[in-house]
Amino acid sequence: MRTILITGPGGSGRTTVAAATALRAARAGIRTLLLGADRTDTLGAALGTATGTAPTRVAPGLTAWRPDAVTRFHEDLVSFQDRAASVLDLLGASRLEPEELTPLPGAEELGLLRALRDAALSDAHDLLVVDLPPVPQALALLALPEELRRYLRRLLPPERQAARALRPVLGRLAGVPMPTDALYETTARWDLELAAVEAVLADRGTAVRLVAEPGPAGADAVRTAGLGLALRGLPVECLVANRVLPDTVEDPWLAGLAAQQRKTLADWRESYTVHPVTHLGRDPQGADDLGGLTTPDVNTAPAPVEWPVADRLAEDGVLVWHIPLPGAIRESLDLVRRGDELVVTAGQFRRIVALPSALRRCTVDGAALRDGELRVRFAPDPDLWPRAR
Repeated sequence: MRTILITGPGGSGRTTVAAATALRAARAGIRTLLLGADRTDTLGAALGTATGTAPTRVAPGLTAWRPDAVTRFHEDLVSFQDRAASVLDLLGASRLEPEELTPLPGAEELGLLRALRDAALSDAHDLLVVDLPPVPQALALLALPEELRRYLRRLLPPERQAARALRPVLGRLAGVPMPTDALYETTARWDLELAAVEAVLADRGTAVRLVAEPGPAGADAVRTAGLGLALRGLPVECLVANRVLPDTVEDPWLAGLAAQQRKTLADWRESYTVHPVTHLGRDPQGADDLGGLTTPDVNTAPAPVEWPVADRLAEDGVLVWHIPLPGAIRESLDLVRRGDELVVTAGQFRRIVALPSALRRCTVDGAALRDGELRVRFAPDPDLWPRAR
């Protein structure tokens, strides 16, 4: 299945573009699912028909869905209480009643990720269009699977499961109950679910489209978004320049605005594949207006992207790791080696990357930013590399 993730700064019209993209695909005969992240029915407002918290057919070949995070949160927590009943009783903890449960922060994000995974693995559709939140929230959402998996591995390393037979003895010696099989099984299940979401995001059929209105504010937002997405290994397939004015307008004020837009578009074309969407002169609403928006074609498969680029052997015998970071500024970059991980900070964004086995036996020999690419040099550690006889 082809998956298109659509985001942009707040107010850029990303929901409208997502709805128009999905509608265009459905009219071309592609079975399309439009997945929305907004709790309110902004998708329904754009489509001109209400969407539901269950998959709802809104047009021929087009299904829209806004996942109900509240209900799913209730179901998950009640199920957890049932599985952990013995531990809760041992601790003297009282159970929460379903009617007193309210979603915790992050429940909606996890609900959307789960829906994204389920939709991408379904055979019911050929195209999945995801209307993500504005860029800052979207970047945090897309980082969540990798970060949560890392936390799970740190808190409950898989290798600890090998000591299951010793847990009763250790429990008696320590005087406290040790983690039960159910805890490890739950952790393993969460890890598999998060890995499935990561696989969808890393799939070569998944692409990110960034929506922005050309102008100074839009240019700043695109610069920030492009860097954050690149750090996550999610390059922008297409930059949709929304609400573009005609080149020739009689009104002097609009003429100045159009000139400003043309300058921004020219700058964007140096770094992105830009697709302008003409301003309709009103807020698009309903299938007729959406059909009048010239959104990009959905059939173009994105080029596969590797992040980081595979390490290459330099002329002086060191290994070089190439990390694409278009738009990064040298002064805002920070790099820290911590054990078997590399902490990369670019501006306001940070990512912790596990090093491949070969680089774990190396020391960092330096780093440089060139042509939008961070190049980290690793020198083999003589104490860890096998010595030639």
